[in-house]
Amino acid sequence: MDAVHQTVSLSDLDRFCRQVLTACGANDATADATTRALMHATRCGVDSHGVRLLAHYIKALEGGRLNKNPDIRKVAGFGAVETLDGDHAQGAVPAYAAMARAIDLAGKFGIGAVGVRNNSHFGAAGAYSVEAARHGMIGLSFCNSDSFVRLHDGASRFHGTNPISMAVPIAGEDPWFLDMATSAVPFNRVLLYRSTETRLPEGVASDEAGINTTDPHLTEMLAPLGGAFGFKGAGLAGIAEIFSAVLTGMRLSFDIPSMMGEDIKTPRLLGAFVMAIQPEAFVDRATFEAGMKRYVETLRTSPARADASVMAPGDREWKVARHRDAQGVELDPVTHEAFLELSRTYSVPMPA
Repeated sequence: MDAVHQTVSLSDLDRFCRQVLTACGANDATADATTRALMHATRCGVDSHGVRLLAHYIKALEGGRLNKNPDIRKVAGFGAVETLDGDHAQGAVPAYAAMARAIDLAGKFGIGAVGVRNNSHFGAAGAYSVEAARHGMIGLSFCNSDSFVRLHDGASRFHGTNPISMAVPIAGEDPWFLDMATSAVPFNRVLLYRSTETRLPEGVASDEAGINTTDPHLTEMLAPLGGAFGFKGAGLAGIAEIFSAVLTGMRLSFDIPSMMGEDIKTPRLLGAFVMAIQPEAFVDRATFEAGMKRYVETLRTSPARADASVMAPGDREWKVARHRDAQGVELDPVTHEAFLELSRTYSVPMPA
């Protein structure tokens, strides 16, 4: 069967990821958190950060960059604020732990803010903000990453793709949900487009001289979000940088070794930051829920241009999630080949 059209169920993808991670020697917490983060992205249609990253994480775990048996621990904090040491775990492990602590703190203080030191790539930032929304709270998450995004009018890499995510509960519905790179597109989207031989949109990527290109194979850096107003995207990247790296004492983006570099032994020392907010600390729950309902309902029914529709943040992702829950997901060719190799190496049956 042509790998491009090979559809697999989400449940079997989840099984495959967990079994491969366990077979490589990762502890239960690592297998669970990594799989949850990968499956969140794949389920919601964020394929650039989904199961296609499994092979990379396995390589980093086997190479020593990532700790297979991390000890996530509190190293600082008072009141509603804490800092965790991620012990060079796969990034989802400390990120989920940080959000769990932030949710607990918000239950006591109305707000909880947790920074993470010694972190690594944690995938889609939305995986963690959504956790807060599932507990009836507003969630925010940030991470920095190695430089791949030029500044506005810049011609060299400066910021990482530095994602920002926020999720807000809506009574009886999926959350209002924003998960965005502060670059025009995430770098993993470029890798996905290389796999599928798809041209990039105009104005989102540059070659080694900083000149725009639509060829994913010639892409050497990304543009900041905002096109002609890219200074806004660069500023948002700075917000993620400050929360993630400056507040935690971790490396700035331009000091972090490349995620795709040849060195898979040396930890990269990323930072992360999450926050949970209890709405009742500000307003009663009924008023909060009524406000969110009115906001999203008015947004969705607002006038749209001809042959178009308006959506609230998250509407597309939740629609894709419902479809994939029922129909499964197609694996791109590179991911399919990587899964075949992982299946052979670790004697784990391929997703059916």
